[in-house]
Amino acid sequence: MQVLGIDPGVATTGYGLITQLPNGEIETVKYGVIRTKAGISLPERLQTLYEELQNILLLHQPQHAAVEKLFFQRNVTTAIAVGEARGICLLALSQAHISIGEYTPLEVKQAVTGYGAADKHQVQVMVQTLLQLKTLPKPDDAADALAVAFCHMSHLRYQQAAL
Repeated sequence: MQVLGIDPGVATTGYGLITQLPNGEIETVKYGVIRTKAGISLPERLQTLYEELQNILLLHQPQHAAVEKLFFQRNVTTAIAVGEARGICLLALSQAHISIGEYTPLEVKQAVTGYGAADKHQVQVMVQTLLQLKTLPKPDDAADALAVAFCHMSHLRYQQAAL
């Protein structure tokens, strides 16, 4: 089972792909960020995000994906732009016929660290530990995407065990 986690944003979207091995261990396949060029129009940035995400989906063909839900932001303009990027991510996943989970930052932090108010560094350290990475996953957007993927995989494993 492969799960793609996404931390959406207009300038930087984090992605993290993990897989469950037959022995039950979780392994990191790939993680990173999709960056869009500053100074180009929002539609062009969203198109770049869509195309890059499609490339990742075609290359790795995950069965499941999860996208972080938008949380309240003081800057309405930023919140709207992040919401638009999130919509692009959901569209690309839906068109690829991938099942999608959605989690709030609190839910992700709770699943990864056991504490819903964990800071960025705590999330990075726990992601490194849980996924047995040699170094801290960077940048933050990629670490957050791996955390989203881990949260969703945990949810899926729980659902399978409950059946």
